[in-house]
Amino acid sequence: MTEARSGGGKVIRRGPYPELTWTAVLVGYGLGFLITISMGYACLILGFSHEGSELAAILGFGVLRGILRRNSIIENNISQTVASSVNGASAGIMFSVPALFILGRTDFNPYLMVFGAIAGGVLGIAFIIPLRKQMIDFERLTYPGGVAVATVLKSPGAGVHKAILLVIGAALSATVAIVSHATGFENWALGAYIGMPDYMNGVWFVSLLTIGIGFIAGKGGLCFVIGGYACYWVLAPILARMGLLPSPEQLQDLRLATPDYLRVMLFRPVGIGMLVGGALAGIALALPLIVSAVRSMQSAARSGASLSKDEMPIKLLYVGVVGAVIVLGVVAVLSVEEMGLGRGILMAVLGTIWIWMAGVILSECIGRTNWSPMSGMTLIAVTILIVITKGLGDRAAMISSVMVGAATCMAMSQATDLMLDLKTGYLVGAIPRRQQMGQFLATWMGPILMIGLLFVLHKAYGLGSDRLPAPQGTVLASMMRGILEGDVPVHKYLAGAGLGALLSTTGIGGLGIQVGLGFYLPFSIVLTYTIGTVLRIVSDRIKGRHYSEQVGIPIAAGLVIGEGIVGVGFAVYSVIAGMKGG
Repeated sequence: MTEARSGGGKVIRRGPYPELTWTAVLVGYGLGFLITISMGYACLILGFSHEGSELAAILGFGVLRGILRRNSIIENNISQTVASSVNGASAGIMFSVPALFILGRTDFNPYLMVFGAIAGGVLGIAFIIPLRKQMIDFERLTYPGGVAVATVLKSPGAGVHKAILLVIGAALSATVAIVSHATGFENWALGAYIGMPDYMNGVWFVSLLTIGIGFIAGKGGLCFVIGGYACYWVLAPILARMGLLPSPEQLQDLRLATPDYLRVMLFRPVGIGMLVGGALAGIALALPLIVSAVRSMQSAARSGASLSKDEMPIKLLYVGVVGAVIVLGVVAVLSVEEMGLGRGILMAVLGTIWIWMAGVILSECIGRTNWSPMSGMTLIAVTILIVITKGLGDRAAMISSVMVGAATCMAMSQATDLMLDLKTGYLVGAIPRRQQMGQFLATWMGPILMIGLLFVLHKAYGLGSDRLPAPQGTVLASMMRGILEGDVPVHKYLAGAGLGALLSTTGIGGLGIQVGLGFYLPFSIVLTYTIGTVLRIVSDRIKGRHYSEQVGIPIAAGLVIGEGIVGVGFAVYSVIAGMKGG
């Protein structure tokens, strides 16, 4: 593209707009680093991640337009695609690998884990590319998240303003987080000050990140909030009135306070069951979408529209698929000494088939509802893998099944992320082939960041602790422990699973999982999250949704990024200080 100035001073451009440039890729790497670290940290607290595309689009405006003075929407689209591809690991890794840390199986090979996750990501992208034309051009699936990002990209000037708001939010959040870490003031016992009974657990988590996530989710987080209040402000008073809570002497013997007893002995195991039951019911309810996805593949094959000159060359995709399957096979065989060649190849083959099926199913689900049953698909994948490895011993079975399971989870995450980004590109006039290349170029970065982050955070805080509950990893660990050791409170899990499945049949996507998270997480997090939910509802009602989206969400995103970066920074500092004996 060439530029010249007319007599009136206006910039006249000739030739195509810049799109897949090194500037866009490098900016995408930088933004992806920031967003992935923040979202990965948040995922370990709240149990769910957030798409990084919108944040990347907003920040991309600030960097590409505000600082570098570049003005191509489709170049910003590439930058956002690269950044969100990196962020795909915040769900792909954080939903699966923390289970090994919680089970105390940290003696796995982290390099193999990274290679397996990268291979899974490549497979997820390569398998979903042939369906782009069918799902986006022909069936015109909605992909609400992709449409939202396109709206951001089409708002010239507003992006810079949003970036400023985001930086303000990040600075505020980082300041509060630094004070909280430095002073140890991480929880506020407001309930005790106002005379609230201890079983109602009126302790608030000091975290602007949690408020920010609540604001971004808005009404979508209400079910999660309701789950927590149902536990401590409805069920706990009923149990107290009926005299079913333990006496002070019994609590002293257990070395637990009343809120801790309620959470550890009752609400958390029921919540784990709800997460499992809700996830499996979500798969069952997605059957019509699964059928639709299979028909999409058949239609694409019949029409010959699966690939065109707009897409990456099919031969290159074949090379990518074959190479990734070989890497996945090597990772499976080498994952533990007990594996053996035949069993390792079987795991790699089944993992590849699951990646193909699950990637298509989730892309169809998120295209129609903006909701993805990824946790349920991960649970099923690991269950299949752990059954195959049964007989190798608990350690070998756990490590090998999670190692291949993480690759499948990473693949699902990359497939859904790419389809969202391709929808955005479709709306802003991007060339799919270049977006697909951008997605491939960033697949390697996320797994490296997340595996390293897990070791640092586990060393500093402990995964599965109140500080980092890692809900999805805990559920996966409990399920594996149940299959291999039978050491689980089965009746509470079954009761929760039934309740989660029942809630999921109401027709509200993911209801069982959301309410289950409210049961599972510490109530202090739910209370603070409520602030963000209420602020969003009030903002929508008084100032309007446009104001919330243009002003509120950028500030909320800044709150997430600021505390996420500080939290990780303190973890790195504490690990280094510990290594030096400080």
